[in-house]
Amino acid sequence: MRNQSVTYSTSQRTEATFQALSDPTRRAVLDLLRCGSQPAGQIAEAFPVSRPAISKHLRLLRRAHLVREHREGRNRVYELNPEPLRAVDSWIEQYRVFWAANLNSLKSFVEAEYDREQMQVSRKPKP
Repeated sequence: MRNQSVTYSTSQRTEATFQALSDPTRRAVLDLLRCGSQPAGQIAEAFPVSRPAISKHLRLLRRAHLVREHREGRNRVYELNPEPLRAVDSWIEQYRVFWAANLNSLKSFVEAEYDREQMQVSRKPKP
């Protein structure tokens, strides 16, 4: 079998990113790496699961290009690669716009209702 390089389309990379982010342990690993590069052993010590389990999580994060790995002596050191998160941010931005518009509409509605109620209260004759 020949060694073939695999190229991913943008949608496949985005799908891999979302799949990697779907697990809370992998998200916690990314949060840990926001503070800087760390060796795999140090990452594993931060979690109550086995080292092989963390290795699997790191492998999936690497395949999704969310982390980079390099060697320092005997250690594998991982660092965060935030670039794939741009696709996530772009997708979420559509919902930010949606919610901002809806919240502005709700605010306008509530303010109009409040003004209408205040006008009705001010029109009532005082005893």
